[in-house]
Amino acid sequence: MNSRFGGISLNMRHQRASVVFVLITLFIDVLGMGLVIPILPRLVQNLLGGEVAQASFVFGVLVSIYAVMQFFCAPILGALSDRFGRRPVILLALVGLGCDYILLSLAPSIWWLVLGRIIAGACGATFTPAGAYIADVSPPEKRAANFGLLGVAFGLGFIAGPALGGFLGASNLRLPFMVCAGLTLLNFLFGLLVMPESLKPENRRALDVRQMNPIGAVRAVWRYRGVAALVPVFVATQLAQQGLQSVWVPYTTYRYGWDIAGVGLSLAIVGLLFAFSQGALVRPIVGRFGEQRTLMIALGIAVLGMLLFGLASQGWMMYAVTAIYCGGLGLLNPAVQGLMSRAVPATEQGLLQGAMASVMTGAAIVGPLLANGSFAVAISPDLPLSLPGAPFFLGSILCLVALLLARRGMRHVEAQPAVIHPMAAVEALAA
Repeated sequence: MNSRFGGISLNMRHQRASVVFVLITLFIDVLGMGLVIPILPRLVQNLLGGEVAQASFVFGVLVSIYAVMQFFCAPILGALSDRFGRRPVILLALVGLGCDYILLSLAPSIWWLVLGRIIAGACGATFTPAGAYIADVSPPEKRAANFGLLGVAFGLGFIAGPALGGFLGASNLRLPFMVCAGLTLLNFLFGLLVMPESLKPENRRALDVRQMNPIGAVRAVWRYRGVAALVPVFVATQLAQQGLQSVWVPYTTYRYGWDIAGVGLSLAIVGLLFAFSQGALVRPIVGRFGEQRTLMIALGIAVLGMLLFGLASQGWMMYAVTAIYCGGLGLLNPAVQGLMSRAVPATEQGLLQGAMASVMTGAAIVGPLLANGSFAVAISPDLPLSLPGAPFFLGSILCLVALLLARRGMRHVEAQPAVIHPMAAVEALAA
């Protein structure tokens, strides 16, 4: 009996270590995304001989390339992880990212940076198999909380990335890439040693080329009623969130006169509050109210938060509203992901994560256009009335639409009874 429980205890330790590995992987992924924010524009400018206007355009192209590659590659990584398992896909993606950082640290021309952004966008979609891994190893009643841990990793990476890039890049623009290459390859070795495969052989499925693109992946999971009810909700909220992120800097600079330090501080606070809400609030709130009610609460807070952002007349008010908004935002995505993962069988968790990742990156392309475009129009001197809060009012409307859609679609999302996971029961006996 002791030997039996000892083997179970060892297995649980390996499972915890593998979850930690997945969280570190996502953290490093987001770290690399944030790393380029302070240093890539300057590196582009140096490679172009100091031409600011041309460098700004090229930097925008590089950012778009990264987003487009993630948009198309997320479903591919999801499908591959459903066929071959999560472990090999995540490990190969880490090798690709490590090599990409080495490439960027040595890049002698702009075309090397273009190639680097292509590789980074393709391999940086690790959150697709990572999300599927979390769904595999989590009992249904704990999935929302564990998806919240992914949000914690994202928030911490969002804080550390720009800070590390700015600190290391002050002495050498290429040094941050070298550091990220080392971290990524060390994480690969860690995963190689501790990460077991989470997808059972009986849950694997053959590759379907029709599902290895964003439209095909979304169509494939749309046949599940629970997913079909929540995809429009996810789209509306992602458009609002991505728009807020893109317009934050020009809005706060224009309306409150914040300098670079002020903007940087506000972004760090957003990351901290987001990480705290997902790490500390998701588990108790979902445990108390369930995923469906948690989603409705989060959407209500998002509607109010966006509205208050647009109405805030003083800079300090933005911090107060941020505390409210991030509390709701931290609950939103884990609740949606938890409900969707319940609606899809174990054989298609990678497909689901790939489809939702493509929706998210698609919103990252469209959302900024809506938010920044509405901001530019709202502050135009040709208008009789200046309305700088317009992008946030638009975001509030999008979140309200999502709330109404969620309320209408909840009847198609079956309420799940509490499920006792076999390993959780064994753990309790072993204790």
